[in-house]
Amino acid sequence: MSLLRSAALIVALGLLPSLAFAGGESVNIASPSDGAKVQVSGTQVVYDAALGPNGDHAVVTVDGTEAAVLNALKGSYTLNKLSLGDHTVCIKVVDKERVPTGSEKCIKVTAAHPGMYTY
Repeated sequence: MSLLRSAALIVALGLLPSLAFAGGESVNIASPSDGAKVQVSGTQVVYDAALGPNGDHAVVTVDGTEAAVLNALKGSYTLNKLSLGDHTVCIKVVDKERVPTGSEKCIKVTAAHPGMYTY
């Protein structure tokens, strides 16, 4: 079978996405939801992660900067001292050297003071 036909068969059968994380690696952020308005301090990020064969632990990043190593694969992390405005919060599975292994979940949030309107 030609290489082109093999590739077409893999795509047609939907096998490509399942091969990417065949080791069972996954990340989910239960709250806050993507696009949520949050307070500048005290917002809980509720998450769960499953490590694949190359994963060692998970980390949380805010705007691309590592905020914490997550010792538990399921739990919550408190966001503190966010500046006003938009932020990207990610949970990533990493190896022992903190190199991402591929599975991550990111959400966008907008931080405001309680009672402050954001448009």
